[in-house]
Order: sequence, then structure tokens, then C-alpha cells
Amino acid sequence: MSMTDPISDMLTRIRNAVLAGHENLSMPASKTKAKIAEILKTEGYIEDFSKKDEGPQGVLSIDLKWFQGSPAIEGLKRISTPGQRRYAKCTDIPKVRNGLGIMIISTSHGMMTDRAARKKGVGGELVCSVW
Repeated sequence: MSMTDPISDMLTRIRNAVLAGHENLSMPASKTKAKIAEILKTEGYIEDFSKKDEGPQGVLSIDLKWFQGSPAIEGLKRISTPGQRRYAKCTDIPKVRNGLGIMIISTSHGMMTDRAARKKGVGGELVCSVW
């Protein structure tokens, strides 16, 4: 089965797991998904993640983070889609929830948060926002 937007599928799986109250979830793995999971772990939105070599492309398992019965991730939104790519210069990168959330950006220096992109002075494709 081919998938047109695997990143959107990842975000939807995380969103559905949070709404259902699950503590972990799994999905087909890729380098991009692993990098997004790494950023989410670094920023404190998920507990941990691991990549297992099962099947043709592997499986990415994510352990969600909960605090006093509520999830650390309140919302996820895909910004740039395959049908409409969204790019921004380092000076035009929007803030998420007035700086309380993060924007994940794909730059020429790799995937990074909006704060890191502004600090390095690079722009790129606005992948998704997390709050």
C-alpha cells in the first residue's frame, strides 16, 4: 500500500493515540519520522522512541508522555503538505502559540525546531507545529 503523506500519517497516529489514552504506539519507520520523534523527545513532548528492524522498512515505536493524567502533546498540525508546500525565511518563521509550542522545520542543515532555525539563520519547509 502506498502512502502519499507519511508524515501526516505519523501525526494522525500520535493524535489518535493521545485521544484514546494510549501510552505507546507504533508505525512504519523512516529516517524523517525518526528525526521528528527525536525532536519531540528533545523538546519533552514524548517519553522515548525506538526503531526496530522488523519487516521491509522497520517499525518506529513511540512512548507518549503523560503528566497528571493529561498528555504532554495538546495538538499537532501538519503545515506543509505534498499538494501545497510551505516555506519560510528565518525571519518569517511563525511562532506557535506565542512561543509555547514548536514548529518543526526541514532545512538545508537538517530537521530542527523553529528556535534553532532562527538561531542558525536558516529557513526551510514548515513541516508541522506541536503544542
